[in-house]
Amino acid sequence: MMETNKGILFAIVREDPWLEPAAEEINARFERYTGTLGEINSGWGTLSAFADGYLHYGFHYDRKRKGWHYREWAPKAQDLYLFGDFNDWQRYAHRLTPDASGNWEIFLPDDKYKERFTHLGRVKVLVHSESGWHEKIPAYIRRVVQDTSTLDFSGQLWAPAKKFDWEGDRFDLSRLHELLIYECHIGMAQEREGVGTFTEFADYLIPYIKNSGYNTIQLMAIAEHPYYGSFGYHVTNFFAVSSRFGTPDDLKYLVKKAHEQDIAVIMDLVHSHAAKNTMEGLNQFDGSDDQYFHPGERGNHPHWDSKCFNYGKREVLQFLLSNIKFWLKEFHFDGFRFDGVTSMMYFDHGYRGNWDLDGYFFHGVEWDALVYLQLANTLVQKIKPHAITIAEDVTGMPGLCRPVKEGGIGFDWRLGMAIPDYWIRVLKETKDEDWNMHEMWDVMTNRLPKVHTIAYCESHDQALVGDQTIAFRLMQSEIYFKMSKRDHSTGIDRGIALHKMIRLITIALGGQSYLNFMGNEFGHPDWIDFPREGNNWSFQYARRQWSLLENPDLKYHYLAGFDKKMLSLIRSFSLFDVVYGDLINIDEENKTVIFSRQGLIFVFNFHVSHSIPDYTFAIPEPGDYRLLLNSDDPQFGGHGRIDGSVIYTTAYNEHEKIHRLSVYNTNRTAQVFERFA
Repeated sequence: MMETNKGILFAIVREDPWLEPAAEEINARFERYTGTLGEINSGWGTLSAFADGYLHYGFHYDRKRKGWHYREWAPKAQDLYLFGDFNDWQRYAHRLTPDASGNWEIFLPDDKYKERFTHLGRVKVLVHSESGWHEKIPAYIRRVVQDTSTLDFSGQLWAPAKKFDWEGDRFDLSRLHELLIYECHIGMAQEREGVGTFTEFADYLIPYIKNSGYNTIQLMAIAEHPYYGSFGYHVTNFFAVSSRFGTPDDLKYLVKKAHEQDIAVIMDLVHSHAAKNTMEGLNQFDGSDDQYFHPGERGNHPHWDSKCFNYGKREVLQFLLSNIKFWLKEFHFDGFRFDGVTSMMYFDHGYRGNWDLDGYFFHGVEWDALVYLQLANTLVQKIKPHAITIAEDVTGMPGLCRPVKEGGIGFDWRLGMAIPDYWIRVLKETKDEDWNMHEMWDVMTNRLPKVHTIAYCESHDQALVGDQTIAFRLMQSEIYFKMSKRDHSTGIDRGIALHKMIRLITIALGGQSYLNFMGNEFGHPDWIDFPREGNNWSFQYARRQWSLLENPDLKYHYLAGFDKKMLSLIRSFSLFDVVYGDLINIDEENKTVIFSRQGLIFVFNFHVSHSIPDYTFAIPEPGDYRLLLNSDDPQFGGHGRIDGSVIYTTAYNEHEKIHRLSVYNTNRTAQVFERFA
C-alpha cells in the first residue's frame, strides 16, 4: 500500500490503471472491513474469539458445574422450551431463560438428567412468538436425524463417550505444490443403487483418487439438507454433518484417511443462502422474517427459492464465521470452496450480465457481503495459514483473489467458469470444422497474472439432468452401446479423441490448478438425477458405475489412463509454476495450436481430417526433442499413427534466423514434447 492525497492507493490499483477511477471505493471497502474488524476486536478481543460462537451456543457440557448448557439467540421470541427424549417430549416442561440481548439459556444438571439427557437423545425447541407456537431444531445443533416412518427431522445430541482420535493427523498443506481437485459427492460415489457413506468413500474411493493422481478432494453436500436432490445447496443445519452419509466421526475418519494419503480435503461451503424450511431450518426461527435473513422480498432469493443472509448483523456474522471455524477445527478441513459468491456480492445476485467499473463498485454492490467475505478469508488464514479458499464467481470482481491488504477480498483461488461455458457452447453450437483456434486460445488465457485460476472443462453442474457431460455431448447415445472394444464407431472415435484433447488443453492453458468431477475423467455415461417423484424415486442415476472403468473389454479405461498420465505430466514438470503458456503458432487452416509452458511443447491438431507429415514450426530452444505424451497412442484408445521412439532434432533456418521443429501432426491429436539435449 502507498499513501496518496486521496488516501491509500492499493496494489490492485497501482498494477491496473483501469481501476484508478474506483480507487476511492476500493479504499472505502477496505475501511468498511477494518471498521467491522475493529468493532469485533473491541467487543471480543480477536476475530478468532468472535468465531467461537459455536462453543457457546447450542449444547455444551460444563465440567465444573456438571451438567449441560443449551443456549440460543432468538431476539423476537416470547418463550423457548427445550423438549425431547430426555423429558418424554413434554413441550412446556423446560423453559429457557432470556437475557436483555435476546439470548436464551437453560442448564440441565447431572444430578437430575445424567441418565436421561444422553448421547443420541433427540431434541427440539418450541418457540413462542407473535406468529404462534412452532417446533424448531436448535440453530447450532451438531446432528440432525430423520424419522423413517414420519419423515420428521429432529436434533440429536452428539456426545460420544470416546472422542474421535486425531492422533497422527499431521497433514502439511504447505507441501501441496499444485492443486489437482477431485470434486465428489459422498452419496453417489458408490455403484450400488442407494446412498453412499463416508466410510465407503474413505475405504474404497480415496485409494482410487490417490492412484489417479489427484491430491485434493472437494466434498459437496456435507452440511445437513432435507432435500437430497438439492445437491447440498439448500442447507438447513449449518453445523450438522448430513446424517444420510454417516456420523460426524465417520466424516472425521474420511478426512484423516485422506490426509494419510497426502490428500487435502476442502468443503463446498454454502453461505450464500439457506433453505426456506421453517421447521428444520433457520427461516423464521424466532417467529420473525428478519432474524438471520433480510426482511421482506430482499430476504428471498428470486432464482433459488431460498433465503438471503443479512451479513450486516453481528449475530449473523458470528454464526457464519463460527461455522467456518467449526469445520476447520472440529473436522480438520483444509479449506473451502465458497458457493455462490456472485450471488452474495450484488443485490441482483449477479444476473445483470454486464460488468464494468460501475457494476463492480458503485451501484448494486452488497457491501456487507464483501465485508463478510473479507472477514471469512482473514479468519481462515488465522486459524489454518495454508488453508485454501476458492470463490465461485462468474463476474470477475476485481481484487476477489488478492489479499485484503492489497485492496482485495482475500480468496486464494477463483474458478475459471468461462472455460466450461466455452466448451459447452462450442460442442453444442459449432461444427468441428468451424472451431476457431484464436478464440480457444483467448478463452484459455483470459485471466490476470496474479489471479490464481482453477481450470476445468466440466464440474457437477454440467453433469446434472438438463445439461450434458462432455463425454455425452461428444458421443450421445452411442456411449451406451458402442463402447465395447469389439465395436467400431467413428462417433466414439471422435468422442474419445476430443475428450482427451479438451482436458489436456484446459489443464495446460486454463489456469494454475485443475478440477474434475468424479467419474468424468473416464467419460461416465450417465447424467446425475437424484431420486424424485418424476423418476419413481430411483437411485439409478445417483451413483457412479466404476465397473465400466474396471472392465477391460470396454473403452472407458482409455480415458482414465490418459487422465492419469496427464496429471503425472503436470506434476512432474511443475507446469503451474509458470502462469501462462507462450504461443508459438496458431494455424486456422489446419486447426492447430502450438505453445510452450515450463519448457514443454504442446501441439494440438483439432482438424477433422488434416494429418500433416513434416509439420514445421518455430521452436524457442534448439536441440533434440522426444515425445512424452501422445493422445493418439493405442494405450489411450488412439490409432497409433505416431512412433513414440522417434527423436526430433531442430533445424536452423538461415533465412529466417530461427530454429524449427518438424513433427507428424495427426488430426484430432495432442502431442507433448520435451527437450532433452
